[in-house]
Amino acid sequence: MPRAEIGRNVGTGKEGHMGLQEQKRHFSVNLLDWYMINRRDLPWRRHNNPYFTWVSEIMLQQTRVDTVIPYFNRFIGNFPTVQALAEAPEEEVLKNWEGLGYYSRARNLQAAARQVMELHGGEMPQDKQSVFALKGVGPYTAGAILSIAFNQPQPAVDGNVMRVLSRYFLIDEDIMKGSTRVLMEELAGELIPEGRARDFNQALMELGALVCTPKAPHCLTCPVMEQCSGRIAGRELTLPVKTKAKPPRPEQRLVALVEGRGAHRGRVLVRQRPETGLLARMWELPHVLAAPAAAGKAAAPLADEPAMALLAGSLWAEGFAARPEGLATHAEHVFSHIVWSLQVYKCTEQDQSSELPLIAAEARAAYHAQAASMAESAPAAQSSSSTAAQAAQEAMTGKGDGLTYQWIGPEDMEKLAFPNVFLKLLRNYFAGAYDEVTE
Repeated sequence: MPRAEIGRNVGTGKEGHMGLQEQKRHFSVNLLDWYMINRRDLPWRRHNNPYFTWVSEIMLQQTRVDTVIPYFNRFIGNFPTVQALAEAPEEEVLKNWEGLGYYSRARNLQAAARQVMELHGGEMPQDKQSVFALKGVGPYTAGAILSIAFNQPQPAVDGNVMRVLSRYFLIDEDIMKGSTRVLMEELAGELIPEGRARDFNQALMELGALVCTPKAPHCLTCPVMEQCSGRIAGRELTLPVKTKAKPPRPEQRLVALVEGRGAHRGRVLVRQRPETGLLARMWELPHVLAAPAAAGKAAAPLADEPAMALLAGSLWAEGFAARPEGLATHAEHVFSHIVWSLQVYKCTEQDQSSELPLIAAEARAAYHAQAASMAESAPAAQSSSSTAAQAAQEAMTGKGDGLTYQWIGPEDMEKLAFPNVFLKLLRNYFAGAYDEVTE
């Protein structure tokens, strides 16, 4: 939508005579007055430290403020400067990030800290081009750093800000479109009062977080409600316009919680993920894909007998002899594009010289029987069943992917970084409790 069209969206009645410029001025003045009284006391706001601002903004991406506060305090306590972060072992950085999710943020943050050390002598750059060039820093984060840390009049437009502006100026454009973001950034830049970028951008974020919320905006306590075109038009609940994201793909996975025997008694088998890709270099319980689901449908749980056979066979292919004893618990892990539904089986380590080589053949037979049953009961599922059987075959022939395996006890939980779902499963196990875990 061209800039000029924003003016058409000013409310009707007495508000409609005030004009777009007056509406903008009303917004900026009243929002700042409200913020100076109502702003939250957040640890990264107590200092105009560019590094603190940067760390907080990366942590706050897709994460709630209340969740971030203890992580921020611990992270800054352990890595108080850019240099400390740049020089820390990656495993230590990931361990301090453990539980926040989206672990690529932590890796990118450390990589960018090394950029700052190498290119800027350890000092956060103050020009937009240099800040934007840092790994993991996009337009919003660059604007937030420059405005909050250095008080530069740069817009910082994220989902919260686009929601506020869409409602206040009655903007009907889809906020998922790049052209709408450009419009919002230009509009947000025009609203920044001279010399007040630091406070204004934080005020705009605060309004979106506390008042102009996604599902139940608190219009009666909003400092700019009198000239909010969306409220006047009765559109506050239908704005912003946002294209629905593609739903995440469901996957059913079988997880082995292998208890050690002999020299490994009291320990559990874990593995480290590959160097690149999803959850790179994080530790996890061994698991295997049971069956891909049809598009848009939940993955059906695999029956215990073929599931345990498949799991034992996949472990054997990776060089470990273990016998599944039974289902221990269920869990779920949600990514932006995948949902893992986990069937967790308690397994016991076996002697390599035992009869377990036969498990590979048993697993194939049991799994193909399950796939055939699925195909007979639902012909449309034949393709999915065939794909599932192929996945089973691959799981039991060994991939030679060089994954690192390790036997761990509870003391090792303080050193290795796990995704949330595996962290909770292991903590429950070492505490002697199996609970359903959803992440």
